[in-house]
Amino acid sequence: MKHVVIILMLFFTTLAHSDDFQIDTLASGLGVPWGMTVLPDGNLLISQRQGELTHLNISTRKLTAISGLPEIKVEGQGGLFDVALPPDFTIGSWLYFSYNKDIDGQGATTLARAKLDNFKLVDWQDLLITHSRTKNKVHYGGRLTFDNNGHIFISVGERGLRSNAQDLLTHAGSILRLNLDGSVPKDNPFVDNPQALPEIWSVGHRNPQGLFYNRDTQQLWEIEHGPRGGDEINLIEAGKNYGWPVISYGKEYWSPLPVGKGTHQQGMEQPVKAYIPSIATSSIIQYSGKAFSDWKGNLLAGALNLQHLNRIILDENNQAIDEQRYLQSLNSRIRNVVESPEGWLYVATDNGRILRIKPADNEWQ
Repeated sequence: MKHVVIILMLFFTTLAHSDDFQIDTLASGLGVPWGMTVLPDGNLLISQRQGELTHLNISTRKLTAISGLPEIKVEGQGGLFDVALPPDFTIGSWLYFSYNKDIDGQGATTLARAKLDNFKLVDWQDLLITHSRTKNKVHYGGRLTFDNNGHIFISVGERGLRSNAQDLLTHAGSILRLNLDGSVPKDNPFVDNPQALPEIWSVGHRNPQGLFYNRDTQQLWEIEHGPRGGDEINLIEAGKNYGWPVISYGKEYWSPLPVGKGTHQQGMEQPVKAYIPSIATSSIIQYSGKAFSDWKGNLLAGALNLQHLNRIILDENNQAIDEQRYLQSLNSRIRNVVESPEGWLYVATDNGRILRIKPADNEWQ
């Protein structure tokens, strides 16, 4: 098993100040901007949890509502989740979405696609209504990412029912892998197992709200919420079990007792990094640009409760060896971060702002 690095935030975190960056507010007054994606022309599509999709013109900073969304079940942590473009996206081809769909009064994390015609979605198709429905209003997952070979990954939380994460007959608590038309790839790890759902790629997840496929290294990164402590970053491999709730670095909400059977068990993977205490993770990317030259290959994750942008430094074996916090002076829950073609960062906050982050020296302006 991989060795896990646990960093106690209060003692080993290097703090950084917003003075190190040029921070521009591109938009404000949005709802909770859950997902963002960069269009080929450099503008943004922003999905908001309350069931709205918005186009942001980066040059003029004009916000335009996109029509054509289906009925979305907005309650608790549920609503419209991610919006994402496949690697070969061109104007008029498929965009992909995840959202909470009402099934007989219960919510189910759902994968869908549609096309964008001017400022209207057309040809909406639900590709997979996951077997995850429950009346619980928490732990939907919903993050999307694509590999190089015509597949899409979607994360699904365990919906507040811990046993789901070890049950191969539910999608809840899993990372799923599908073809872009919603069909099941023939080489999925459980495709020939009659005691498992064939879409499942990995299991043992609590609430994975960050998912990023590095198309250069062909590696899938995931970040998920722990309970009281024990947020995790994982490097996802096909068919592996990431432990929840059998093993965890977190404690019970009602007691200082550990969750499950401790932190290790044979046949269950160790995280690349565990956060104690929790930072309340959101999205994750692996930086590849030139604007922040020292960051190449580092992971960047949003923190909700501890309100910062988290940078994770990896060694040559993809183990976390250090981390830094940024943007704490914003006093904002960081919901999402994406990289621009220039290597800048677009950051979304739960108070409805879209920020552009550049180096303070403006070298790459």
